[in-house]
Order: sequence, then C-alpha cells, then structure tokens
Amino acid sequence: MSSSPIVHFEDARLAYGSRVLWDELNLSIAAGEFLAVLGPNGSGKTSFINTMLGTTSLNRGSVAIAGAPVRRGSAAVGLIPQQRPFGDNVPLRARDLVALGVDGSKLGIRIGRSAVRQKVDELLEMVGASGYANRPVSDLSGGEQQRLRAAQALAGNPRVLLCDEPLLSLDLHHQQAISEVIHRQAVERESAVIFVTHEINPILPYVDRVLYLAEGRFHLGTVDEVMQSSVLTELYGAPVEVLRVNGRIVVVSGAASSDLPADGHEHAEDIDLETGK
Repeated sequence: MSSSPIVHFEDARLAYGSRVLWDELNLSIAAGEFLAVLGPNGSGKTSFINTMLGTTSLNRGSVAIAGAPVRRGSAAVGLIPQQRPFGDNVPLRARDLVALGVDGSKLGIRIGRSAVRQKVDELLEMVGASGYANRPVSDLSGGEQQRLRAAQALAGNPRVLLCDEPLLSLDLHHQQAISEVIHRQAVERESAVIFVTHEINPILPYVDRVLYLAEGRFHLGTVDEVMQSSVLTELYGAPVEVLRVNGRIVVVSGAASSDLPADGHEHAEDIDLETGK
C-alpha cells in the first residue's frame, strides 16, 4: 500500500445547527487503503461521503482529494451508492447502464463507439457481470444490479472510491462478491476506498482502519483499536460490549436504549438491529 495521501481532512467540522456530527477531524487516507466508516443512523456517515463528493460543505476546516480542493463531478472520485431496485420494464440493458459511466467528456477524451464497447466489456468482466451483459436491468437481482453500479463507478479508474452502504439488502453471497470487487480496486489500482456500512463483518478481511462516528464524536484506528468495549462505551456514553464470536464481531448493549447502536450489530437479546429479527 502506498503511503501517499489521496484524501486529507484537516480540522474538519460538520454540524447542522446546534447538532454536531464531528469536530476537529484530522484524517489522511493513503492510496490503496480501505477505510470502513461505521456508526448508528444519523451519525453522519452519508454526510461524510457527501463532503468528498462536494455536495455538502464543512462548517470549518478543509477536505482535499489528490492534493486539490474537493469539487463536484471530479473524475478522481467514484461512487457506489446504496442498492435500490430498478422499476419494472426499464428499457436499459446491463451493458447500457455500465456505458453511462464511460463518459469521454468527463475523462477529457473523445471515445468512439467501438472503444466504449471494449471499455464496457472490460468493466463487466472485472465485476463478474459478463454473463448477463445484454439482459434488461429490471430482470436482474439486487446483487447483479449492484455489480453494474460498481462497474459504473470504476469506469474512470477513480483515485477515491466512495461506497455508501453498497451491501444493504444483499444476501451473503452477493455481499462477499461486491466486497471483493471493491477490495481489488484498492489493491490492484491503489484507489483509496471509503466504505460506509452498518455491518463490518462482510468486509472485515479487507479493512485497514475504522472511523466510528457516534453522538457527535469519532474514533479512528485499526479494527482492534476501535472495536473495543471501552471505546464504544465512551462514544455512546452507555455500556457497550464488543465480542468476537466465530471470527465475527458482535456489539452487545448492556441495557436496552434507543441511544445504543442501531447499526446492524447484535443486541443483548440476540436481535439484529438492522432487520429487527
């Protein structure tokens, strides 16, 4: 992994009125680094993504991508959004959806039809979607559609790949497949990956560091440094226990409270707070 910083936050503060999401955030993310961003609903995970997209402005401090101030529409930034199903009978094939990401004007070049087709074929193969390249997107499963969104995001070989809960509503097989595609982008192309998620376990093998946001505070470090009972108890201001069970991380609250992690971890009564089951 390269030591060159691709993303840099300096003395960053983000607040909506009196509600502070984070303050005095100093963070450098290197090329090839995989950063997981965790926290309960409303903690500012998507807002963190939006500051790098240039759609949300910091109240104080700065954020830079590849040494330059953030701007909207930067070719250096790719986004894999949350999985949302397409409506029925959408007149768009899988390859057409991926082709929307192959934007020659954005890349500063003119791309002919044959070059677009070749690029699309390469992207489809990269994400394991060649087998359904010509099928309508509305006929595909959520996991198959999410592979296409990943291909779109990777079209410009971004320096920074932003992933806004891309595993939501996917089964375990597709979670693993999408996570592996994203990890390869970090390893093989040295993109900085920022992966917002409710559930760290599907990406646990790939994570270099964790940024945990909660209650207007944050903690940054390796998985072992952040996912500790003492750290999460301090962040939430209430008892939280972190367990390792069969290679998985389980977060257990010491008492039922609406202020405790509603972030896909498991509750003391073995309730999955993401699904309610």
